[in-house]
Amino acid sequence: MLYTSGTTGRSKGVMIKAAAAVNAAIDTARFDKLTENDSVLAYLPLAWVGDHYLNYAQGYVAGFCMNCPESQQTVPQDLREIGPTYYFAPPRVFESLLTSVTIRMEDAGRFKKWLFRTFIDVARKHGEAILEKRPVPLSGRVAYALGEVLLYGPLKNVLGMSKIRVAYTAGEAIGADLFSFFRSLGINLKQLYGQTEAFLYVTCQKDGQVRSDTVGPPAPNVDIRISDNGEVLFRSPGMFAGYYKEDDKTTEAMTADGYVKTRDAGFFDADGQLKIIDRAKDVGKLRDGSLFAPKYIENMLKFFPNIKEAVAFGDGRDHAAVFINVDLTAVGNWAERNNIAYASYQELAGHPRVYEMIAKNVDETNRRLSQEAAMAGAQIKRFLILHKELDADDGELTRTQKVRRSFIAERYGELIEALYDGSSEKFVSTEVTFEDGRKGRISATVRIAEANTFGSAPSKPVREAAE
Repeated sequence: MLYTSGTTGRSKGVMIKAAAAVNAAIDTARFDKLTENDSVLAYLPLAWVGDHYLNYAQGYVAGFCMNCPESQQTVPQDLREIGPTYYFAPPRVFESLLTSVTIRMEDAGRFKKWLFRTFIDVARKHGEAILEKRPVPLSGRVAYALGEVLLYGPLKNVLGMSKIRVAYTAGEAIGADLFSFFRSLGINLKQLYGQTEAFLYVTCQKDGQVRSDTVGPPAPNVDIRISDNGEVLFRSPGMFAGYYKEDDKTTEAMTADGYVKTRDAGFFDADGQLKIIDRAKDVGKLRDGSLFAPKYIENMLKFFPNIKEAVAFGDGRDHAAVFINVDLTAVGNWAERNNIAYASYQELAGHPRVYEMIAKNVDETNRRLSQEAAMAGAQIKRFLILHKELDADDGELTRTQKVRRSFIAERYGELIEALYDGSSEKFVSTEVTFEDGRKGRISATVRIAEANTFGSAPSKPVREAAE
């Protein structure tokens, strides 16, 4: 019995039959050619499907070595010590790894900075082609081989990724630049789309057919179809037997002909790869009829290293607007380099120069949205930087770090209204839970900023996104 993350309500116990678990694991172990020569680090939450599938189930059928870290704090060190060949991490982990690398390079000497920039440029140009065994000029292969000795190899060793043969990420969308960065280093990073009710795999990407904007075709022996309202439905070998003591919820999750409702909206592109745009229930429309997919907007914002979290609003409204959490590590390091003093996240988040930085990220997001016919009408008109970080202890995130949208909308209702009533700032006082369990309040006057929008490029009709 595994547990859902609780994004859409109270966590449910998902019952998986042993035969289904084994059959699903056999299919995917064969897909990625996992054998007894592989090695993994079992560091994921025990109640989550990722640990049980990627480590236990696939380990049983493939016979690979499963390593357990001493504690949560020792995971980075254990990763370097063990050097797994098969690895999984959500996008947030890859984001933090790249952020730490970027910060270290900012503090490096002039020669090391030049070396890093030079060979990262080579990797961006030729790395993925070499990984996918596509044609590359001899000069490019020589430059990349030199980069492997001077930069890529040592960097992968520091990250604990020297031996990785297959790596996956899932749970949230991953930024194209972030995805490409790790693949360009020679790390075979791919995406999968999974559900606890599927015993994880619904789709996965084939070697040589990997793209950042899709989650791949159906996994082996998985059947996927798209409903009339755009919801992704599936049947799979590892399909759950039901929710524990919740027969009514089990019935709600199934179609009459035995498909599981994912509650995610998506569509297949021309190559047969699935694109997920949002939770089906969260996809709405602005007052003028423009499509509004909040998670799609949020993920585009989170592609910027300065932005840790974003929450978009707009369904039934005149325009889209967002809450933003800055990344304290990345923005804090930038503040120190620019002699900007701050004593807390709250002070940093409210600083005028931080607002200028985030405004550029929002404007770039709008520019990208303007180039997609389906989403051009949902460009962000106004935004604010929250005075506190969203926190699972305060009920704003699930334990798997997913935004609890309805809770946030209720808790920060006055800030949402301020985004739409023309206010330039709003005083707010919020209850918080400290690390020792004590309760307290954080008060601040939150500034609300305007964003630049762009004319949409002529393109395909909006209805294509729902087909």
